[in-house]
Amino acid sequence: MSSHLSGGRVNLALWRNKARSDLLRCLRDCPGSKALVWDHQLTGPVGLIAEYSLLRENEVDRMFPLNPGRLPIATGAGASAIQSVIFLVRPKLELIEVVADCIRKTEEVGSRFHREYNIYFVPMKSTLCCQKLKDLQVYGFFKNVGEYCLELLPLDSDLLSMESEVSFKECYLLNDFTTMHYVARALMKMQAMYGIIPKVYGKGKCAKTVADMITRMRREIGDGQFRSEPCFDSMLLLDRTCDLLTPLPTQLTYEGLIDEFFDLQNGTAKFPPEKFSKGKDSEEQQQQKDLSTEKKSDHKKIPLNSSDELFAVLRDKNFNAVGPELSKKAKTLSAIYDERKDARTVRAMKQFVSKLPHIQLEKSQLATHTSIAELIKEQTDTDVFMDSLQVQQEFMNGIDTDKINSYVEDSIAKKEPLINVLRILCLQSVTNDGFKPKVFDFYRREILQTLVGPGWRSIQEVMRLLPGQTFEIDQKLPTGVEKTRPITQDNHGEQSKVCLVFFLGGVTAAEIAALRFLSQQENSVYGSTEFIVATTKLLNGSNWIESLMENPIPVRDDGNPRSSQQSRLR
Repeated sequence: MSSHLSGGRVNLALWRNKARSDLLRCLRDCPGSKALVWDHQLTGPVGLIAEYSLLRENEVDRMFPLNPGRLPIATGAGASAIQSVIFLVRPKLELIEVVADCIRKTEEVGSRFHREYNIYFVPMKSTLCCQKLKDLQVYGFFKNVGEYCLELLPLDSDLLSMESEVSFKECYLLNDFTTMHYVARALMKMQAMYGIIPKVYGKGKCAKTVADMITRMRREIGDGQFRSEPCFDSMLLLDRTCDLLTPLPTQLTYEGLIDEFFDLQNGTAKFPPEKFSKGKDSEEQQQQKDLSTEKKSDHKKIPLNSSDELFAVLRDKNFNAVGPELSKKAKTLSAIYDERKDARTVRAMKQFVSKLPHIQLEKSQLATHTSIAELIKEQTDTDVFMDSLQVQQEFMNGIDTDKINSYVEDSIAKKEPLINVLRILCLQSVTNDGFKPKVFDFYRREILQTLVGPGWRSIQEVMRLLPGQTFEIDQKLPTGVEKTRPITQDNHGEQSKVCLVFFLGGVTAAEIAALRFLSQQENSVYGSTEFIVATTKLLNGSNWIESLMENPIPVRDDGNPRSSQQSRLR
């Protein structure tokens, strides 16, 4: 399941294995058969760390989403078998109230079987939450009150994410730096595993906060834990506020459009099943189903990462290049199948048969991505999509950004999804460096909400004019640790380096694609550098805007494109 994580210059499978061992330690601390009750937002992340079969091996017999009311273990078949109930929750006060309600109503039923309760906070134990448990008079029910330190999730060989939905809002609007503390803790653990990162660069207030936390933590801990040889040459910490423009336009890469229309979460996207042939699910798809605690739905979940060889080729390409690439792959497979006709000897037949499993896998991948491409094309060929794209291009080219836009007026009049309207307004605001009072008042009257942010300049002025301070830190290697990691060379004999780029506040698939493109350039100003991307959240313009709203728009979980899911203006 994790083979694709070890395919890069930095072996991220080690990070996943450490997270897995920490989870198993929590399970071993709870004796006997177990029922796992988890915050629904942790279902996907935990599924990336531990497959269903591993949980079963460690006596996890039943799993439930965290909902108010009595736990289903109180009655029914298997009730007597459960000895330990384990809550896995984020340290949120509203979730603690749900946990307390579950325990009270479950205990009201009564049982002749002894049952122990345990709670683990992800990623960090909260004193405030523990006090809340005491105030609600349920703290005494717990045998173990601990933490499961799962900060960064390895999504691919060059990508990690905290998958924190509200990190941008908390840091930049509420001045709550809890997420930045999680980032600093994760980076300290990374340096303990992969070695000290000698050069740390950064831009922005939150980036400087994280850098200061790392410096202080290292001073407090000492160098005893950092004995590994460095795997990273440098690290770049970037505030999302340094570039508010990029997440707002529609992404046009293959992976970006999947995220735009089909909600790519935790490396898995949801599609309407009728477009896909009914066949046996892959092992990874089956594990995703097994770990899901939600009701059966009408969508098909497909994991998308570099273990899918065809997706690894397509993901960063502009969608216009996907069709020719699929056609090329189909012709290649057809030619391979034709080799069967030329196999006239036993040896030749054996060679073909040995290739058959891989050929069938490639055929299945081709069918899957052909269906996905068709679903995307159904959306991109619509007049609504093309009109929206044209307005976005006009705004980014500085055309009529200071005027009331007729497309926005029409969108409101047609009751287009609220998120789409807010997104295009934010794009206009950012490209115009804010609205004129007349324009602002008009839009405010229409939808009562807008976003104003800084403008954008040429690349030559970015570091000087973007908000937030710029800094550079040299981290000395511990005494006795030398940078002896073998450094690979490119085709021109130049040393190849590794840089960790951490986006604080979120990153889009299009930005990741740009960094992968830079990694492939041999004669760029960056030399030969491989970028490993980490972030607080993988985002797109829609879910970014939605995270800033006080009352997020409910989304139906029906597998339809997001454009048809959003609530309409009333």
